Amino acid sequence: MIQLKVSDVLRECEGKLFCGDNNLLLTRFSKDTRTLQSGDVYIGIQGENFDGNQFYLEALKKGACCCILEYLDEKTFDNRYSDRTIILVKNTIDAIQKLAAFKRSLPHIPIIAITGSVGKTSTKDMIAEVLKQKYQVYKTPGNLNGQIGLPLSILELQKEEIMVLEMGMNDFGQISKLTNIAKPTIGVITNIGSAHIGILGSKENILKAKMEILEGMNKNSHLILNGDDELLSNIDFDDYQIRRCSLKNSKATYHTTNIQIEEQLSHYNVEYGNENYEVTIPVMGNGFIMNSLLAIAVGDLLNVSAHRIQLGLKNFQLSKNRMEMISCSSNITIINDTYNSNYEAIVNALDILKRYSKNRKLVVLGDVLELEEYASKIHYEIGLIPDLKEADLLFLNGENAKYIKEGALNSGFSKDKVFYFESRNELEKSLLNYIQSGDTILIKASHGMQFQFIVDKLKESYVI
Repeated sequence: MIQLKVSDVLRECEGKLFCGDNNLLLTRFSKDTRTLQSGDVYIGIQGENFDGNQFYLEALKKGACCCILEYLDEKTFDNRYSDRTIILVKNTIDAIQKLAAFKRSLPHIPIIAITGSVGKTSTKDMIAEVLKQKYQVYKTPGNLNGQIGLPLSILELQKEEIMVLEMGMNDFGQISKLTNIAKPTIGVITNIGSAHIGILGSKENILKAKMEILEGMNKNSHLILNGDDELLSNIDFDDYQIRRCSLKNSKATYHTTNIQIEEQLSHYNVEYGNENYEVTIPVMGNGFIMNSLLAIAVGDLLNVSAHRIQLGLKNFQLSKNRMEMISCSSNITIINDTYNSNYEAIVNALDILKRYSKNRKLVVLGDVLELEEYASKIHYEIGLIPDLKEADLLFLNGENAKYIKEGALNSGFSKDKVFYFESRNELEKSLLNYIQSGDTILIKASHGMQFQFIVDKLKESYVI
């Protein structure tokens, strides 16, 4: 078991011991007093809307064994907690990044890092399920994939044999920092889409930002790529071993044949090396098939047998709010995909809706955020997506969703079947009036649009 001591924090983070035990073992770490458990290390992080340093007494009351803080007012310190350990550092975010980098340097274990515009979390979950068939695996919980979440994930490593980490970004330099903390042994890139194009300016720049993952990888490491992605299919590096996955190209390292998609299942044959076997995943659509191919590639590199790979993918489950199929009364199905959104993810979601439902299809779309000056253009292009015409009714809300309406109407969508609303509440009320027995309702928007509330209202109205 890999455990850190207070002395490691003092040394690696240039910390000062305010009080407590220099040799105290630090096992679990938390930045949130609401979820903190007795025995955790509490880290006070200063955010835009709150200052975690001010909640250290609450953390101590809940049983924190140690607090790592940027400051502490000695006048407010409760001497009842003088037996606990408090460490002061200059910057707590910088401290946990340094501490995570140190902890990563201790075990010689494989670390798989996944980045990309779409599908990071489902690919991470699939890879973890495949590897769990042979190894003890720790994976990034939820979407803790940023400058705070990834270091906290590494700090949770105990006796696991492999880590599967998700890396998110919205600007240059962020993947660079994460990969230099994690030092991946295998890199995976799912695709290059339009997410964060408003900040980075072009897909070519998004590719450049994603490729920063190589900065933390040793030469000759393996890089697994989506071979069907226009930009990823053209890159090559002499210093790294590239393996590509494809649903189209039989020359790719891992490729599919005999794809069959049915209700909530996808079947296909995968071919690589001397292997050719059938795979079933409990989700629909080509996007998830590609993600599972990436997982197969990782399993193959780490000597997981074909049989165990099949079992792992069969056991995979989507994370909450990601293409979550919710069966309600009156034979109504909600497809809850409210966690996040971008153009490519909407294409995938509409493809799944088309394949899933033979009854009426209602599509509820909200704004894709972080597009800046590209917002009107990309939202208009969403309205042009061919599968959108499969919808019987289209409900829209958001500052830029009006451009979806414009694109849909210009592509031939019937005017009496598309509805734009200034507020989410107005959309919700209208949607409830139009729903009929047997409908399938796809709900998708960026997380900041809070469309999860629409899902909650529908679940309340049509009791599961």
